[in-house]
Amino acid sequence: MINLRESEVRMLATAGAFRVVVASDLRDQRGCPAQARNGELRALRDAGLVETRPYLLGRDRATLVTLTERGRELLERHRKTDRDGTAQTYYAGFVKPRELSHDAQLYRAYERSAERLKDKGASVTRVVLDYELKRDYQRFLHDLKRERRGQEQDADRHAADVAEWAASRELPVVDGHVHFPDVRIEYERPNGERKVEDVEVVTPHYRGAYAAAKGRTGFSSYRISTGLGGRGGRSGRSPNPRIFEEFL
Repeated sequence: MINLRESEVRMLATAGAFRVVVASDLRDQRGCPAQARNGELRALRDAGLVETRPYLLGRDRATLVTLTERGRELLERHRKTDRDGTAQTYYAGFVKPRELSHDAQLYRAYERSAERLKDKGASVTRVVLDYELKRDYQRFLHDLKRERRGQEQDADRHAADVAEWAASRELPVVDGHVHFPDVRIEYERPNGERKVEDVEVVTPHYRGAYAAAKGRTGFSSYRISTGLGGRGGRSGRSPNPRIFEEFL
């Protein structure tokens, strides 16, 4: 990518893939936590490629990072055309302010699973956020409603159609409801087999029947505190090179 270091590409691709990340979870070319006030992250912000925002995670002050539209367009424009599989989706902009604290933890939860997969010789090929999975589900429901327009409503048939759609995408149905992970990790085993691991970030607000239903999904759950303690990845570098290797 023109005039960008590999570490800067990593920052852009990571922020874009997870929509929002904590600045200190990103690493510069020396392996140090990124800082919004100086260094590479500031250069990316000054170039209009990322936006930063001060934020309070629990009692800890943090800086959140997201791509700007210009940053997202830059990634899209420099994709390689010979990449196998479905392309990584990149997002731009802060959305749903009430969920920023939760969303800022997604990359950390991902790191824990990805590091474990890497230790087993697996290679992460793509990450999919719940936005994308839910969008596909809504499209399916819309198409189904249009297809059945004018027909008598049949609850059992509808439930069977939903169950079939969910099964085709390896999503669980619990008590009649499709459940979506916060992050889906698509990876390839050493033998070439392609698999997915679904990750859920569990906050202290998960209680009662909702928490029980989530517990039955089979997702890999990561309980988080409201602060900055306990980063997920051991190395401090994203163990998923394919998210950004298409630009290098």
